[in-house]
Amino acid sequence: MSVQVGASVAKHLFPILGASSTASLRIGFSAIILLAYFRTDFRKLSLKQWLYCLAYGSCLGAMNLIFYVAIKRIPLGLGVTIEFIGPLALALLGSRKLLDVVWVSLACLGIALIAPWQKDNVDLLGVLCAALAGGLWAGYIVLGGKISKLMKGGDAVAVGMIFATLLILPFGIGSGGLSALTWPLVLIGIAVALLTSALPFTLDMGALRQLSPKNFSILMSLHPAFAALSGLLFLQEYLSLTQWLSIACVITASVGATFFSKK
Repeated sequence: MSVQVGASVAKHLFPILGASSTASLRIGFSAIILLAYFRTDFRKLSLKQWLYCLAYGSCLGAMNLIFYVAIKRIPLGLGVTIEFIGPLALALLGSRKLLDVVWVSLACLGIALIAPWQKDNVDLLGVLCAALAGGLWAGYIVLGGKISKLMKGGDAVAVGMIFATLLILPFGIGSGGLSALTWPLVLIGIAVALLTSALPFTLDMGALRQLSPKNFSILMSLHPAFAALSGLLFLQEYLSLTQWLSIACVITASVGATFFSKK
């Protein structure tokens, strides 16, 4: 919920700052907030931990930058739905029981229903960027699961955010959007950072310590549903009855996966 509400707020910044500058604000402020809160002691980090943080942060930064480019061109609900192809594929690859395939299939049906493929005016570049962000999302889940077992979750996210910022910031500066910053926009950027990165990524680390990547990925099927709701409430991006039916599919898949899980 936090991620998608924050994404709706961020999308309002696109006409003023552009996608890359908005992503720079989001990740940059998140890094500052997390470093201040967790007060990571860099001297205690091993080389292995630094390398995992580099990979995790780079994946995280690229995912956010490319996704913002996507939702600048296509509706938020559609963008998140296409992006979810990555976690869904990860869940399917990790499946070992027939019942798991049922939940993945149901979530897949929801994705097929929510995506308005019949419309000819869907921006192709936006669709491709959302799909690429989905692949990076799957990588984020895998790397997050590994790094959460090597170090404290808060430290991992904070250090990862440093590398994510170093990756994204040149794009934000190069676009020229950061020159349009005002104090009200800075405050909105801080709110976006809290909602879309600092809070949810820290919670993700806690979840990844308790869940397998497969079950975590299935539970991520809630993202398209909350994205569609946020798009409706905050961006006036309306969906058809068929697309709302898809929300019921993905929620059912998430509830089923959780209810029938052994843990």
